Amino acid sequence: MRHGVGVIGAGPGLWALHAPTLARLSDELRIVHIADAGSGTAEVIAGRSGARWSSGIHDLLADAAVDVVVVCSPPAVHADHVLAAVAAGKRAIFCEKPLATSEADAARVIDACRAAGVALLVGTNHLFDGAWNRAKHHLTAAGGQVRALAVTMALPPNDRYHDVVTESTPAAPRAGGPPLADPNVAASVVRQLLVGLAVHDLPLLRDLAPDLERVVYARAIAPIGYAVGYVASGVPVRLTTVMLPGGADALWRLDITTDDERIEVTFPPAFVHDGSAAVRVRFADGRVTAYPPEVEDGYVAEWRALLDALGGTVEVQYDELLEDARYALRLADAAAAAVLAGSSVSPAEEVVS
Repeated sequence: MRHGVGVIGAGPGLWALHAPTLARLSDELRIVHIADAGSGTAEVIAGRSGARWSSGIHDLLADAAVDVVVVCSPPAVHADHVLAAVAAGKRAIFCEKPLATSEADAARVIDACRAAGVALLVGTNHLFDGAWNRAKHHLTAAGGQVRALAVTMALPPNDRYHDVVTESTPAAPRAGGPPLADPNVAASVVRQLLVGLAVHDLPLLRDLAPDLERVVYARAIAPIGYAVGYVASGVPVRLTTVMLPGGADALWRLDITTDDERIEVTFPPAFVHDGSAAVRVRFADGRVTAYPPEVEDGYVAEWRALLDALGGTVEVQYDELLEDARYALRLADAAAAAVLAGSSVSPAEEVVS
């Protein structure tokens, strides 16, 4: 069965990511309606694909041809748009990360989707990347205890990859970074980046170290980025990100250190369909084992997962989705509090247990 897809939001998330991904699954999914907030971009993109277009969400949610709703709107309205799609009787929802910007909203969304039996997926493609499953399998087979975790990101501007994957609109001139000397601005930047960017990997980290204990340090990094250290389930976790206007090619890597080895999972650049991440295992005796990337990337895999849920072949893990959202939001709030406190140390009680 071919499902009609309606997309709320007509920014780069659509034309540089979801449209090319759905084109790879055209036997099962087709974009039939695109809605923007009045920018006129939806009309331009829809004209290329033969889809309908509208402004606002009313016409899209009333469109009987739309089975699946993709929420690509600004994060602050994700929860409202998911709830509106559920109320409109839509069968499946793909929500770009984050699911919500507060724990209360995340709980409302999960409760509504569960009650209606709606297939829900949050767009965290690293979680669905085949390389992550390979790394977990290796970790389980080796039986090593996780001793430390780290995610390192050095990212150039996204539009470098927008240009690679699609016809992009001209990029707006880049202004300087935010005034990070202002603690309120710095705290806001750290929170937004954790909820909107680090969230790609936080479900993976929660899988390995589920119990947040305390934020050890948190600071914003110029021109825009963060350095955050925290402890979860007794495991030290380090998150480091810097985004540079003229930066080198993207580096996005998860390191898992055990007693006997280090597992490195290196993800491909965002927006680029270049297969899965690559996994390399470095052993204590100096040996190195490298697993080649798989052909299918996490973007396609997450859509296949939504199709499986829509078809009823797998159950939607509502509780896991809620706990992933809570993990990210609690970490982000604690890190922002540490920045505002003006100290590199955040007391344990700042992380909600």
